[in-house]
Amino acid sequence: MILIIDFGSQVTQLIARRLRDAGFYSEIVPSTSDCNYYIEKKPKGIVLSGGPNSVTKFNTPRAPDIIWNGIPILGICYGQQTLCEQLGGKVEANTKREFGRARLEVIAECPLFHNLPKETDFDVWMSHGDHVSELPDGFSVIARSTGAPFAAIADIERNYYGVQFHPEVVQTNGGSQILENFAKLICKCVPNWSMAAYKIQAIDGIKEQVGNTGRVICGLSGGVDSSVVAKLLHQAIGDRLTCVFVDHGLLRKGEAEEVIELFSNYYNINLVHRDASQFFLSNLKGVSDPEKKRKIIGANFIEVFDEEAQKIAGAEFLAQGTLYPDVIESISVAGGKHVTIKSHHNVGGLPEYMKLKLVEPLRTLFKDEVRQLGRELGLPEVLIRRHPFPGPGLAIRIPGSINADKLNILRNADAIYLEEIRKEGLYNKIWQAFAVLLPVKTVGVMGDARSYEHVCGLRAVTSTDGMTAEIYPFSSEFLSHVATRIVNEVSGINRVVYDYTSKPPGTIEWE
Repeated sequence: MILIIDFGSQVTQLIARRLRDAGFYSEIVPSTSDCNYYIEKKPKGIVLSGGPNSVTKFNTPRAPDIIWNGIPILGICYGQQTLCEQLGGKVEANTKREFGRARLEVIAECPLFHNLPKETDFDVWMSHGDHVSELPDGFSVIARSTGAPFAAIADIERNYYGVQFHPEVVQTNGGSQILENFAKLICKCVPNWSMAAYKIQAIDGIKEQVGNTGRVICGLSGGVDSSVVAKLLHQAIGDRLTCVFVDHGLLRKGEAEEVIELFSNYYNINLVHRDASQFFLSNLKGVSDPEKKRKIIGANFIEVFDEEAQKIAGAEFLAQGTLYPDVIESISVAGGKHVTIKSHHNVGGLPEYMKLKLVEPLRTLFKDEVRQLGRELGLPEVLIRRHPFPGPGLAIRIPGSINADKLNILRNADAIYLEEIRKEGLYNKIWQAFAVLLPVKTVGVMGDARSYEHVCGLRAVTSTDGMTAEIYPFSSEFLSHVATRIVNEVSGINRVVYDYTSKPPGTIEWE
């Protein structure tokens, strides 16, 4: 296995994702981990992640001294800088920061770049305000860029390597190959980890946690995550699972009916349908701050579940479809010092008064890994490839306050948008597509009369894991056609715009 020491980068999980993709098992640990952890795990290699701190400042995190014992090490960005500083090199602040794509020039042979294109240079993704200014003894430069003369370094004798760029992000050409080379050629790991193996491990983990008599309530939304959790639990504990579908009134058009039909009738899983839409909407009335919305929805969700749990004899556990991206954007699952981007309603544990214990079998998986697990469980492809839908639902696709009229307007616009995407055969090429009802109105002319109605924003992105995303390049003809349909068919909208923002700097959702 490969251990990844987390220094707080927003994309630390992508390192694990790339390694797993190549078949190498990896775990993420905080930089503050107890030294005994490294002794117990006996890793074949260690990756030092990037992070938001500066090695040049006092009291910023460092790698534990116990790792400098002959284990192969790869430092990435901040990880490269702390590796050099701790081994006797120097790090300085840049006079000009380097963010975005950069051209890497490989100037020496190195196993890290094995099997990469024959060209001596290629694009990589930089994101740093400091740079290594002096190498430790034993290191040499193997690649450079305009803004980073020590863009890649190596002490081949000790198997210590460092890169200033981020090989884990898709914007770095050959980044996955670099990580695979580190694991396979340098650490001598065997690529024997798979989602089939994870399924067995997850089922065994559920059985061990729940026991032979425990009963579990699963929060079901009908999306990929909760569906995979439900199927996984059903295989593990059978009829001791009861799925509770809470309709919070913030779902897409026709979604509630689809959930009931699929799980109650097709899968024959115990299903309780609770229509709590009025309860949620009344508590969200007049609330415009996105974090308050999420917290209200999360608290209401738990309250409703608690009520349903008390009706189910012997229920001890609550299962949730929490994923890695949820965790990393809210808090660090590994205990690192990540900057919180936004909170997620299913991250952070349950209140003390609630007697249910959490079961979260997907907490260390990315969305595409969840889809792979769904295939291993035999779920239909139409469900597996369904676009992600946030737990707070349409509440975070209506910036500002929420009411029933706005929800109805957005549902109709969103349905038209997705219908047209499916007609064009684009649905499975897009990671996530949805409409947003903006908190502004604009003047229009409809039927020779003045209108003053809402603006609808359209969003569509491509991604492999949700951590980074690029906009989908629709043709102008397609966007014009969708806009015309929405304005003509949805009362309350007189203008449609398309969001061209990638992630980063934006998030996929608007709130």
